[in-house]
Amino acid sequence: MYTFQKVQPKSAMNIPASPVVRFLFSDTRVAWLWLLVRLYVGYQWISAGWEKLTGYTLFGQPEGTSWLTSGDAAMHGFIQGALKNAAGAHPAVQSWYAWFLEHAVLPNAHVFSYVIPFGEFLVGLGLIVGALTGIAAFFGFFMNLNFLLAGAVSVNPVLAVLSVFLILAWRIAGYYGVDRYLLPLLGTPWTGSLAQRKEARAVEKSKA
Repeated sequence: MYTFQKVQPKSAMNIPASPVVRFLFSDTRVAWLWLLVRLYVGYQWISAGWEKLTGYTLFGQPEGTSWLTSGDAAMHGFIQGALKNAAGAHPAVQSWYAWFLEHAVLPNAHVFSYVIPFGEFLVGLGLIVGALTGIAAFFGFFMNLNFLLAGAVSVNPVLAVLSVFLILAWRIAGYYGVDRYLLPLLGTPWTGSLAQRKEARAVEKSKA
């Protein structure tokens, strides 16, 4: 009779990615594609955040009321609209998320009136300049997901899909941007600073 220990593999298997995946998400020759995606998604976020912060579009046209000066009215309106969509046989907003909006977000509407506009603006800024692109795309995806759960479709599905691709391409998505210089300095938790490692290898070669 086989035991659990006997059927376990003796060593972990590392299945390499396909050449297509490596080319799309790790090769700097295709970084121009992610630059275009970055700029589009970033523009959508920075314009949405600017409208909520100021009440004007990026081009100076009036666009509703600033979330910062509306006395939480804009945030309350958004939440109440989502709660209305939680009724019926096939609600657009699931009951568990409606509970979260009613009991967690609504009592703290003043805080979210600041967090959401500034969050949108900073995500857009990070994507446009290409700084910490993967992290910015992740938080953008997180906001898209919450807007979708709240029943706000609009352009959110498109931005969510594009953000997932930017997350997958985090190594090169900001190559034409700040990440080209920032990522080698920061490195990753599993490699440390890539720039310091490169300098250390250069010193070792000079001593050899």
